[in-house]
Amino acid sequence: MRKTTLLAVAGATVMITGFAAQTRTARAADKCGDISIAQMNWAAAEVTTNIAKFMLDQGYSCNVSLIKSDTIPAITSIAENGRPDVVTNLWLNSAGDAYKKLENEGKIKRVAKTLEPGGVEGWWIPTYLAKEHPELTTIKGVMEHPEWVGNRFNNCPDGWGCRVVSDNLINALNLEGSGIKVFNHGSGQTLASSIASAYADKKPWFGYYWGPTVVMGNYDMTRVKLGDYDKAKFDNLQNKDTKNPQVSDFPAATVLTSVTTQFAKDHPAETEFFSKMSFKTDTMSQLLAWQDKNKASAEQTAVHFIQAYPDTWKNWLSADAQKKLSKLIGG
Repeated sequence: MRKTTLLAVAGATVMITGFAAQTRTARAADKCGDISIAQMNWAAAEVTTNIAKFMLDQGYSCNVSLIKSDTIPAITSIAENGRPDVVTNLWLNSAGDAYKKLENEGKIKRVAKTLEPGGVEGWWIPTYLAKEHPELTTIKGVMEHPEWVGNRFNNCPDGWGCRVVSDNLINALNLEGSGIKVFNHGSGQTLASSIASAYADKKPWFGYYWGPTVVMGNYDMTRVKLGDYDKAKFDNLQNKDTKNPQVSDFPAATVLTSVTTQFAKDHPAETEFFSKMSFKTDTMSQLLAWQDKNKASAEQTAVHFIQAYPDTWKNWLSADAQKKLSKLIGG
């Protein structure tokens, strides 16, 4: 894998801007035309859409606009206006019945999983701890040896959805009865910092986290198996202070790329591109860690991805688009 410095990224960005200026006239007559993509407001979504924009602009001669939005506003806009054309990083478990209604009405269609296997969440320990004590890879082992995890569970901040699920799981397992004290973090920053601090000194750590995130890109973590996933049980865990909670592991969250049916009809080549654009969840975490380390923008991170991961993206493109991109980056 080729390493890319921020200086190289900046140079590539200038080159891309120049190339775009040279092809602006040609674009006007091109069949692709204008494409609008919802720009969700979290890091993984920003990186994804900037990668898509770069590839469609430069490989397919499209004119792509990123529309700042969020899950429900984007779905509402499609229902009312038929736009944006594309929504990536759509977490299905957050989209609710509004999205299902659009599908049932034939206004939108899912074309790919943006992340594979999806958004991941659960209870974790550092991998160095799992190697030292393999028993800790199951919740049974953790509860039988609470001292090995520092007698502490690092819980989500109040107000987060994961806090509701974790609180119910804590009760279902009688976690504190095993000698593990629950520490409720006041913010996502302190939760992340607790992992960084543990890693710095190779100390025990046990708690909730999710990906793709900078933390999961920076630190090798091992998921603690809570048991099998059971949809009915997990659905019940999502209700605050649920009565008689039962243990279920966290499912992988489906994260979709969807397009309007009109877009799919008018842009078959670009729809095929979106149907192939998918990232391994671990890869996205690595990209976010690179972005954080280099204080890079989403656009710069997109350039880094294109330069450093050609084996991932080349098969997303048509032969002509692949030739254009390879020529542009000197690949």
